[in-house]
Amino acid sequence: MSPATPVPALGRLLRLAGPSAATRRFHRRVLAELNAAGIEYLVGGGHALAHYLGIGRSVKDLDLFMRERDVPDALARIEGRLGYRGVLTFPHWLAKIERDTGDHIDVIFNSGNAVCVVDDDWFRHAVPSQVMGETVALCPAEETIWSKAFVMERERYDGADIAHLLNARAESLDWSRLVRRFGPHWRVLLSHLILFGFIYPSERTRIPEGLMRRGLRLLDVELREAPARRICRGPLTSRAQYLVDIQLWGYEDARLLPHGRMTESEASIWTAAIEEEVSRPVGARTAP
Repeated sequence: MSPATPVPALGRLLRLAGPSAATRRFHRRVLAELNAAGIEYLVGGGHALAHYLGIGRSVKDLDLFMRERDVPDALARIEGRLGYRGVLTFPHWLAKIERDTGDHIDVIFNSGNAVCVVDDDWFRHAVPSQVMGETVALCPAEETIWSKAFVMERERYDGADIAHLLNARAESLDWSRLVRRFGPHWRVLLSHLILFGFIYPSERTRIPEGLMRRGLRLLDVELREAPARRICRGPLTSRAQYLVDIQLWGYEDARLLPHGRMTESEASIWTAAIEEEVSRPVGARTAP
């Protein structure tokens, strides 16, 4: 950008990303139909983020979160009543509602690494809101942080979203529930909390001191010993960048049973969908 080029106003940048009128009608029809059918869902993604950050941005995509058991009924209802196709894109975590123009709505019931299952607690702590004139419930901030914390692909990293959520919501977060969500993956949470203090030096005391000290104590214990089994947890954060560890270097994949929840078949389908030109995995193959 040359010195003479004006910097676009933030509001204008946010408006540029908005969906078309046809896409908005598509989104609104699906929300209204699910409400009419009494099928429980949550709205996440950009709509939830805009609410929690207090920014009035126009959101292009619509991400719906459901319990896995509710997904078949939701897809069948939408296809039968509205004619939009329901597709189980990845059997372990994601379905889509599609229309002929190529527009789609993600229906999420887990995470790509199979760690963040959508369960009753997501709904118990959901936040009432309005999206495109429809009454909805938003994914809780804690579960939003949990599910985004593992997204560390070459082409997508959700750390900035987490830092912004922590900055906007630190005093109102249910920290105990957030810690329980991460469970044995506490290092992932600790890493984001440490980065928060780096990103916002003036805000770092807003993270509970006891929580930070607990993480450091756990770290101190782990520094004294290492497990004998050669397990790589990298695939929990990137499906592409740690393939070389699994395929060539002999590490066990932490996503797979008995370490995680994924089967070999689910992992193969998820790996085969990698766009190599975008992700550029090092020294590994993505074909099953």
